[in-house]
Amino acid sequence: MDTVHTLARYASICQSERLVPIVEPEIVPNGDHDIEYCRKMTEIVLAAQFKALADHRVYLEGAVLKPNMVKNGLKGPKADAETIAKLTVQTLLRTVPVAMPGIFFLSGETALNEDNEEEATVNLSTMHKLYPKLPWHLSFSYGKALQKTCIVTWLGKPENKAAAQKALKARSNANTDAVFGKYVKGSCPSVGTDGNVLQAAGPY
Repeated sequence: MDTVHTLARYASICQSERLVPIVEPEIVPNGDHDIEYCRKMTEIVLAAQFKALADHRVYLEGAVLKPNMVKNGLKGPKADAETIAKLTVQTLLRTVPVAMPGIFFLSGETALNEDNEEEATVNLSTMHKLYPKLPWHLSFSYGKALQKTCIVTWLGKPENKAAAQKALKARSNANTDAVFGKYVKGSCPSVGTDGNVLQAAGPY
């Protein structure tokens, strides 16, 4: 648990310099574990993280949390969006103080045969649909789940710039809808699994 203390120290230093820290205690999805194991480990880590933040006297109202969603491992039994939403919110309610103003999710890797853009958006929307009143603002801090279609559309070519910008704006709008629990699955164009590649850190 040394990492939670390092993150808490970082947050304390940020605030001493009048910066807002982004606290990111991520549980990576590598492995063949089921979603219940991820829930257990995420709960343990988040509880330890907020204990460390308290020990370092971090002002929670002046920080944001950037956690993983509670999901199965990349090679584990696939959990549906409703289960992901329920276990993620349950874990947050058990561990995150109401003083924390915002929780901005990582999109998380998915298996190479899954569309991480679409799944991340659906998961976030499902959380808001099932839990319209929560003590913090739940939103997205996605990298992969915003960029994949944009990057594959652009490919560094000037002539693709306008189409890439359109793709990025479309996925951003989709996740805005998700924050209100109103995203309609499949309504935002995506390259799907065709844009997936395997990197050293895992599927992208």
